[in-house]
Amino acid sequence: MSLKSLFMGLALLCALPFTQAAASGYTQTQYPIVLVHGLFGFDSLAGVDYWYGIPQALSEGGAEVFVVDVSAANSTEVRGEQLLVQIDNILALTGASKVNLIGHSHGGPTARYAAAISPDKVASVTSVGGVNWGSRFADALRGAIPADSVSEAVIGAAANAFAGLIEFLSGTPGDPQDAVAALNSLTTAGSLAFNASYPEGMPSQYCGEGPMQAANGVYYFSWSGGSPLTNALDVTDAALGTTSLVFNESNDGLVSSCSSHLGMVIRDDYRMNHLDEVNQSFGLVSLFETNPKTLYRNQANRLKNLGL
Repeated sequence: MSLKSLFMGLALLCALPFTQAAASGYTQTQYPIVLVHGLFGFDSLAGVDYWYGIPQALSEGGAEVFVVDVSAANSTEVRGEQLLVQIDNILALTGASKVNLIGHSHGGPTARYAAAISPDKVASVTSVGGVNWGSRFADALRGAIPADSVSEAVIGAAANAFAGLIEFLSGTPGDPQDAVAALNSLTTAGSLAFNASYPEGMPSQYCGEGPMQAANGVYYFSWSGGSPLTNALDVTDAALGTTSLVFNESNDGLVSSCSSHLGMVIRDDYRMNHLDEVNQSFGLVSLFETNPKTLYRNQANRLKNLGL
């Protein structure tokens, strides 16, 4: 649930019957699960959740789930500082000592930043389609838009307005927006610079696998898709199929499979594109692959079995 609707949600929870799914405790982790959205993301927009059906799937099995809202477009560090504030709020509210972070896309590095700065407050980081080694699509955009140019100013202003509109419609206006800073963070050069400062969980080489538990005590995991086109009924497939053309390797339409690697790599070639990874659009995902909600439930169970 989002923090803004927490108390309403708690009241509703108290009124609900105790379900058999919750009784099973399959997803009942020791620490709360916190979902961190990616670029141009939100918690809920016009009644549509970014994490479509995923918080519900986790909570039905006993997990305590929070959906945070950080700047729709800004640098990894700015988003990470915003996340740290919300982690403190969640810890104060629940009495927990740590949280399990799950970040999608730019939410992956955002979660990594929070874990690097405050490892005592983070039990694990799970990166889903995370931009951990940079995105070739971001590189292509950066190459097409010269730094400090008129075109950068115009396009940046439009992107900032779009990000502001997303936050306004999601009911969480006020976060600073800087689309150019976000783009710089998501390029290969920006990602490598970030990794040099915050290397926890990162593989030593591209397409490798990092430690499941880093020196800071935090556990790291990742998974991603490798198929831009997955459902003919999903109108976003065409867009992701087009963006995938800038890649020369397996990718989900915006991030290469190898770039998504962090910590223990669960799998990097699910028949999913970048939006399928959060069960979008509206659950129109491949009929021939594990349902995305199942992956999140399995990860919660994995964390539970590790005592997290």
